[in-house]
Amino acid sequence: MIQTIRVFESSQLVPYHNLAVEKYLLDLCGERECILYLWQNQRTVVIGRNQNAWKECKVSRLEEDGGYLARRLSGGGAVYHDLGNLNFTFLVRKENYSVERQTEVILRAVRALGIPAVRSGRNDLLADGRKFSGNAYYEHGDRCYHHGTLMVDVDKEVLGAYLTADKEKLKAKGVDSVRSRVINLKEFVPELTIDRLKEALRAAFEDVYGCRSTVMMERDLEVEKVKAAESRFSSWEWNYGKKMEFSLELSHRFSWGTLSIQLEVKDGKVADAAAYSDALQPDIILELPDGLRQARCSKKELCAKLETLHPDTTDEQKMLQEIREWLWSVEL
Repeated sequence: MIQTIRVFESSQLVPYHNLAVEKYLLDLCGERECILYLWQNQRTVVIGRNQNAWKECKVSRLEEDGGYLARRLSGGGAVYHDLGNLNFTFLVRKENYSVERQTEVILRAVRALGIPAVRSGRNDLLADGRKFSGNAYYEHGDRCYHHGTLMVDVDKEVLGAYLTADKEKLKAKGVDSVRSRVINLKEFVPELTIDRLKEALRAAFEDVYGCRSTVMMERDLEVEKVKAAESRFSSWEWNYGKKMEFSLELSHRFSWGTLSIQLEVKDGKVADAAAYSDALQPDIILELPDGLRQARCSKKELCAKLETLHPDTTDEQKMLQEIREWLWSVEL
C-alpha cells in the first residue's frame, strides 16, 4: 500500500538530464512510495528503446535546427516534445504499480479542467477522438515507471516536420498524417497553461492516492549519480548505435507494433543482426539479434534459433511465436 507520495518538477529542458533524473528517481523510490515526476524538453524527438533513429525521425533536420534526439528506456514509438508539452512519470515499486490507478490521476486532472478525456487501448489518452497523450512503461527488477506526454500547446507543424510517419500504422487508424491524429488540450480550454495543468495533476495525485504530497527539490538529488546517467543518455552509442550495413531487411506490422529485422549475411550465415520495434515490451526485441546471429539464412534455421530464446512473460512468449510464424511465411 502506498503511504507516501512525492512530486518533483524539473527546471531543466534538456532531455538527457531529464531522462537521467527519471532513472535516478526510479532507483530512489521507496517501498511504499509513489513519485510523480513532471518535466519538459525543448525541441526534442524521443524514440523508444528498440527503434531505429533514422527511420523514426528526420535526424539531419532536427540537428540543423538545434534540436535533440534522445532514446528512452521504455518501449513504444517516437514522440515530439516542445515547451507546449508536459511529460509525466509515475515511479513506484512493482507491488504497488497500477497503470489503471496512475492513468486515473491523469484523467481526473484533465477532466477537472473541463476536458472529456478517455483512455484508448493500453497507451493512448484521447479527447474528442484524438490523441493528446501517449504512454509507455518500463520495469527493472522490482521497480517500475509509467510515463507519457500531455499535449497542451504543441506546435503540430513542427511535430509533423520531424517525425517520419509509419504509413501502415496511419492507414490502420484511418487518418492521413501524424498531425491529424493528435490534439492540443488548449483547443478545449484556450486559457490553459502548463502551470495550471501541473496544479491539476498534483490535486488529482493526492485525491487518487488519498494522502498529501510533499515536494522534492533539486538539492535533494545526488548530483554525481544524475551526471553519470546523463552521460549515458547523451552518448551517440546510446541514441544512435551503429548504423549497420545489411543485406536483407524484413518488416511486418503485428497487433502489438511494428518490427523490422536487418540481417547482414556473409557466406550464407547471419554475420550480424539488428531489430527495431515500437512494441511496448522491449526485452524480447532486445534478445532477437543474439538469437539470429550465426544462423544459416534459411527460414527453418532462423525460426529454430529463435526457439532458443526464453521470454519471461506470457505476452512476450506470444510475441515470439508470432515472429516465428511470420518469418516462416516470408520469402528469403
